[in-house]
Amino acid sequence: MRRIYCIGRNYAAHAREMGSDPSREPPFFFQKPTDAIQNVAAGTVADHPYPTLTKNYHYEVELVAALHLGGRNIPIASALDHVYGYALGLDMTRRDLQRALGDEKKPWEIGKSFDHSAPIGPLHRASQTGPFTQGAIWLKVNGQTKQSADLKQMIWSVAEQISKLSQAFELMPGDIIYSGTPENVGPVLRGDVIDCHIDGLPNLGIKIV
Repeated sequence: MRRIYCIGRNYAAHAREMGSDPSREPPFFFQKPTDAIQNVAAGTVADHPYPTLTKNYHYEVELVAALHLGGRNIPIASALDHVYGYALGLDMTRRDLQRALGDEKKPWEIGKSFDHSAPIGPLHRASQTGPFTQGAIWLKVNGQTKQSADLKQMIWSVAEQISKLSQAFELMPGDIIYSGTPENVGPVLRGDVIDCHIDGLPNLGIKIV
């Protein structure tokens, strides 16, 4: 694994929820450090530590794409050829820190880029799964559905994200891309259990401890 890229506000309802206009704003990206990854084995519920410095800790369920080919200025038409596989992931967020820094027009990495902030399930080869362009994506907390959408509702597809990113960076094998979350992000507390799902992938489970 080389770099972790995340797209912000890639479902229209979530963009509006966060105060953006999805019809007018271009995509934007941020990065997490590779040591933010928390690998979660299929069929398990991993203990996930509640982080320091926050009192408003949020979940965001996302489709993750891992690259095995890199490049610059990758055309959309061939972008998915660069994908090795897909996984289910969580972009965990210290929302209070993110919002406070945003209000001050400061970078908000401290709200996004911290230890264990990127739980991820096992990768499944694209040659076996095919592309993930549609299908249910949902998240439950303690058995109650909190997020629910369809991958086809993404504003920017995985192929478009790869193409856009490659205009700004030389993408490399081992890079992974978190492709955005649906609406209804929200807080969790110690003891809560998160269960995530994308059609065609094994569920991802963590318990906040």
